[in-house]
Amino acid sequence: MKPADTYVAGKAIADELAPGLEEALAKRYDTLVPGLSETVVNVPWGHFYAREGALDLKTRLLATVAALAVQGGQTAPQLKIIVASARQAGASREEIAEVIFHMAIYGGFPAMFNAMSTAMDVFEAEEAQAQ
Repeated sequence: MKPADTYVAGKAIADELAPGLEEALAKRYDTLVPGLSETVVNVPWGHFYAREGALDLKTRLLATVAALAVQGGQTAPQLKIIVASARQAGASREEIAEVIFHMAIYGGFPAMFNAMSTAMDVFEAEEAQAQ
């Protein structure tokens, strides 16, 4: 994919899975760091999530859930976005929970519990929205 195409591809995926993400980032950070929101859409969403290859989008998002889970509670805001995006990409609650549980081996039980609680917050918000 050409560099100019990665932003377009990333924007499409971000808008589908995490609507309003770029706008929220721009509102919060672009005054301090101009272009930060565009960079986030271009690099992680465009270069990585939109990448063609052996992994589908759901698998890439589950891998990201795992990576954020092992980093501990400080990643909760990002983990919420990724868990919600993984759900939109077809990941079940059980798949997400199993990935997080498996990370207890690598990040420890406190990190796993923090990530599980964050995922459960997303699941509860889904339930509330469905009602």
